Amino acid sequence: MEHNKGHHRDVATPEDPATSRMGESIYKFSLREIPGAFKRAWNLEKVRLERLNKGIWSLDNEIIPPLLITIVLYTSLLLAFGPDPKLLVFLPIQIAFGWWQLTSANYIEHYGLLREKMADGRYERAQPRHSWNSNHIASNLILFHLQRHSDHHATRLAATSRSGTLTACRSCRAATPACSSWR
Repeated sequence: MEHNKGHHRDVATPEDPATSRMGESIYKFSLREIPGAFKRAWNLEKVRLERLNKGIWSLDNEIIPPLLITIVLYTSLLLAFGPDPKLLVFLPIQIAFGWWQLTSANYIEHYGLLREKMADGRYERAQPRHSWNSNHIASNLILFHLQRHSDHHATRLAATSRSGTLTACRSCRAATPACSSWR
């Protein structure tokens, strides 16, 4: 929900917590990205639900059902296997690993790119040049076929794995994991 309604709207602007800034380390970015995205998602849902005359604390809130599923899943694992020390170590590591994968991808995919602010205060439309691509096998395997990330933003509904390279795209010369060593 936040990705399509928030990140796609604000990509490559200072308002987007999922766009890393030029010179920003991945560590500094990681402390701003997830909390910023959660806050934006919550605000977007609050506005949407107010328009529908529905409460924020309802199953109509698109944040709550996935959160409840996660809580039920983790609680079920703990009930099924007991407070096994291995499980108590594994769950936080699994959460941190998933979070770091998302953060690393977001850090690289828009690093240092900004859309121009027009005279009326709006930003120019997102273009392929506002995202980095990484047409490498390793990036494909690690990041779920986001080698055509520029295309993903320029044409939101298009498949991101079409063959060929867009000429107006920025490309990382190394596989995406190597790009994270920029800062």
